[in-house]
Amino acid sequence: MSQQSNLKEYPTANIRTVALIGHGGAGKTTFSEAALYATGIVNRQGRVEDGNTVSDYHPDEIERKISINTSVLVTDVGGIKMNIMDTPGYTDFTGEVKAALRVSDTAVTFVKSFEGVEVGTEIVWSYVKEYGLPSMFVVTKFDADKSDFDAVVVSIKERCSNDAVIITFPVRQGQGANAVVDVLRMKMLTFQTGGNGKYTEDEVPAELKEKATQLHEELIEKIAESDEAMLDKFFANGTLSDEEVRKGLHAGLVERKIYPVFASGGAANVGVLNVLEFIAAYCPPPNELVKVPATDANTKQQIEVSVSDKNDTSLFVFKTVSESHVGELSFFKIYTGTVQAGLDLLNEANNKGERLGQVFVMSGKERREAVKLHAGDIGAVVKLKDTHTNNTLSARTFPVIYTPIEFPEPVITVALVSKSKGDEDKVGSGLHTLHEEDPTFVYKYDPEIKQTVVSGQGELHLTIITKRLKEKFGVEVDLIEPRIPFRETIKGIAADAEYKHKKQSGGRGQYGHVHLKIEPRQRGSGFEFEDAIVGGVVPGRFVPAVEKGVVEAMEHGVVAGYQVVDVKVSLFDGSYHDVDSDEMSFKMAAIQAFKKGFKEAKPILLEPIFEVSVTVPEDHMGDVMGDLSSRRGKIAGMDSDGLHQIIKATVPLKELYRYSTTLRSMTQGRGIHRQRFSHYDEVPREVAEKIIAEFEKTKHGEE
Repeated sequence: MSQQSNLKEYPTANIRTVALIGHGGAGKTTFSEAALYATGIVNRQGRVEDGNTVSDYHPDEIERKISINTSVLVTDVGGIKMNIMDTPGYTDFTGEVKAALRVSDTAVTFVKSFEGVEVGTEIVWSYVKEYGLPSMFVVTKFDADKSDFDAVVVSIKERCSNDAVIITFPVRQGQGANAVVDVLRMKMLTFQTGGNGKYTEDEVPAELKEKATQLHEELIEKIAESDEAMLDKFFANGTLSDEEVRKGLHAGLVERKIYPVFASGGAANVGVLNVLEFIAAYCPPPNELVKVPATDANTKQQIEVSVSDKNDTSLFVFKTVSESHVGELSFFKIYTGTVQAGLDLLNEANNKGERLGQVFVMSGKERREAVKLHAGDIGAVVKLKDTHTNNTLSARTFPVIYTPIEFPEPVITVALVSKSKGDEDKVGSGLHTLHEEDPTFVYKYDPEIKQTVVSGQGELHLTIITKRLKEKFGVEVDLIEPRIPFRETIKGIAADAEYKHKKQSGGRGQYGHVHLKIEPRQRGSGFEFEDAIVGGVVPGRFVPAVEKGVVEAMEHGVVAGYQVVDVKVSLFDGSYHDVDSDEMSFKMAAIQAFKKGFKEAKPILLEPIFEVSVTVPEDHMGDVMGDLSSRRGKIAGMDSDGLHQIIKATVPLKELYRYSTTLRSMTQGRGIHRQRFSHYDEVPREVAEKIIAEFEKTKHGEE
């Protein structure tokens, strides 16, 4: 990472932070690269295909030719500092998108001119609505074959917002297209060949005058509709003044009543610079947006914070990256005050102080030292000791905690096995670091199935994680299907399960004798032990040992090696020996009596059942429902969400292994699902028999 001094200071009003979002391959990285070239930050435009763009600098991104991490890029457009967040489009890395939107002031949604709105578009658009962000659309690649700008605008209106309104449209489409009509200014912008992004303004061509005029009127009308006083003026005068248009368009954007649409061909650097100029002129600076929700760290009351230099410093860490030669790099947004090197702040989550070292402005992997950053700006700092993603740092005089990013729940869980014995500690610390970097990746050791399980947003997500484990921590792992935490219980009653534990081998012997009654309890009600001894046939001091023996037998399982649940065990008879009886003897007797009785009481297996919610376009519903049924799923209901159907079902966990991958291929990547544990239910007899037979085989193998 190179370092240069970045001396220019930007006040809050001169900062714009925008997130570029959209389906994979929609042209976000190409657009951001073109933006840096058009504004003179780089002296040539890199290409994703060549692996030389500023934002996709990670080896994984270069190899796969997709964005995996959000990159922060910085440029200057007419004295306005622009922080551009280039986010991944692949749904496996959707957590990166949520983090970027959380700290952005405007979302720019990218849609391909020959595909229209895709599933990735709809997912990120739902995040835009969740965060309530001003937003605009860029229809990319209009210089490609089969481009249909007008059809794409229709799909945006239908599937995202009917308040989408055209600002620029292509003069022509397909190979070599290099001009757009700006209906706001009623000019044709022709972009220079050679890809430097500069353009010249001319009059709108005669053959497009009628279309441009109609779209101009639609835009003015939309602006007028967004404000009552302006609508009255519009009706009175039939139009609006330039100043009213400027103010109205800005207000409509901020209030999310207008979503401007632009045409662009990023690879040829056509229609990029004018979008940046529009963002600088019309999109809101950070201090103009709604107040930021937070918690007062002292009173724990909910408060709202205004973005301003006036308060003492507070910042929110939205992203953490671990770089081998640098250490941990923390990306932050300043909400109040200013930030410079040497500042002492407090992490309100753990009450630990942090001193900021050098403060950087990032552009891809390039870092430039910043003298001072103002409220609303994005910066980075290295080597914070106790601060990670989602933490707030603030001055002790301004104790505040910003609402954390809600990352999406995992959709895939697999077991992780180290290839080399003795690597467990290295694997553990590696997984911890990777989770700190990427909170959508989670891991835990599950003592019940005796495996380390890792969960994430998809197969590619987990593949990248294991690759990083190898590269950064030198450990190789395999990902395998996790064991299922089945349960054992009974349907019948064992009225008298008797066992006598008796051993005599020189010296003192062992003697314990019990009669147990074992009966089922209601599903989910747990274990109950009853001491029903009458007349002291088993002395009271041995009763806890009997219970201990039963609990131990339940933990290890009887018919298939899984934990026993929902049974009542009564100790109602037995005998003892004055000399040879002890606690261990009664414990051993209880274990064997329980196992014997359990097998007589119609044992069954239970399996975890998950609630699954699958969102799919209507044309894939039949396939998805058929597939869920083949997985022993029960359809519980259906909802409609715009053009999508949401299928709700309950499915056994055993049938959900790598379901996200199957769903993607079945729906051409347009289906998504969420799953969460619901309850335990009986395993069908033929499935249970297989599991029990497998257990018997391994048990005899061990013996």
